[in-house]
Amino acid sequence: PWLKRLAQMTQEREILLIVDDIKVGCGRTGPFFSFERAGIQPDLVCLAKSLSAYGNPMAVVLIRPELDCWKPGEHSGTFRGNNLAFVTATAAIEEYWQTDTFAKEITDKGEVMKKRLQEMIERYPEIGGEHRGLGLIQGIACKVPGLAKKVSNEAFQRGLIFEPMGVDKEVINLQPTLTLSLDTLTKALDILEESIGAAVSDNHL
Repeated sequence: PWLKRLAQMTQEREILLIVDDIKVGCGRTGPFFSFERAGIQPDLVCLAKSLSAYGNPMAVVLIRPELDCWKPGEHSGTFRGNNLAFVTATAAIEEYWQTDTFAKEITDKGEVMKKRLQEMIERYPEIGGEHRGLGLIQGIACKVPGLAKKVSNEAFQRGLIFEPMGVDKEVINLQPTLTLSLDTLTKALDILEESIGAAVSDNHL
C-alpha cells in the first residue's frame, strides 16, 4: 500500500509522519483510525468533527510521547475545553469502541454499499463512473460534467441528501451516519440508483 511506502520513506529520512484523520477517522472507514489497515504508526494524528459523537466542537492532536515537548500551560487556545464534548466523546468511545463489533458492522455495511455502487456503474456505463472510497465514505466519480449535481437534485426530490464532491464536483459522494441500519442504507441506495437513472434520462446520455 502507498501509505506503507510513505511511512517507510519518512522514517528513512527522519521526517515526521502526520496523518489528518479528521474526515475519515473515528470509524468512517471501518477501524477507528483510517490508517490501521495499512499497518503504520504515525508520529502525529489529527482528529475532530465526529470525535465528540454528538455535534459538539472538539479536536485533538495525538502525539507520540517522545515528541511531546510542551510544558503544562504552553499550548493554549481561545475556544477549547468544551466539557460536554469531552463527556459525549468518552461515552461514544466506551459504547462503540471497546470491542471490534462496531468496526465490523461499518465494514459490512461498507461492503454492501460498494457492491451496489459497482452495480450502478455497470448499469449506467454512459456516466463513465469510477468507484471511490471504502467503509462508509464512498462514491462514484462521473466523467460527464455536471452529472453528479443533477443526480443530487434528483435524489433530493426523492428524500436523499448528498453533496457532490471533488475538484469539479464530479463525485456522487455518500457519507451516511455510522449507526444507520442496513434497511435505511438499502433504501438510500435504491433512491440513488433511481436518481442516477433519472439524471441519465434527462441528460439524454
